[in-house]
Amino acid sequence: MMTDEWITIIEDAEDLTAMLLSSEAVAEYRKAHDDVYSDNELVKSIQEFTAMKERYEEVQRFGRYHPDHNIVMKSIRVQKRELDMNERVAALRLAENDVQFIFDEIGSIIAKSVSDEVKVPAGSAFFSDSSCGGSCGTGGGCSCSA
Repeated sequence: MMTDEWITIIEDAEDLTAMLLSSEAVAEYRKAHDDVYSDNELVKSIQEFTAMKERYEEVQRFGRYHPDHNIVMKSIRVQKRELDMNERVAALRLAENDVQFIFDEIGSIIAKSVSDEVKVPAGSAFFSDSSCGGSCGTGGGCSCSA
């Protein structure tokens, strides 16, 4: 049942969303995202890396006994290094981290206002009592060891 209290909370959440969307951090993220994904060669490299990550996961199931183990292990390291060294990819990762930090802070403030015992999932090591980490949503932006 929708109460006036819930409507107020939803409206406040919409206001917060509007503030976030108009923030400098989100603007920088959007620019960095556009810089990466408007470059067809870079998009192709990201797609190739994503495909190689799938092969990597397959090889990991069998370990060094997989016939393609050495090739895949070397290829994924080379591809990851190339992406890591790309200035636009690095800028996107930094922008993602900045936006994630804001989300983590907001979540923490809300949770702590309820109770210090409320756990907040956070993608940052800053929140040492978090119950989960980040995800790999950008084709290599996570801290997976490849």
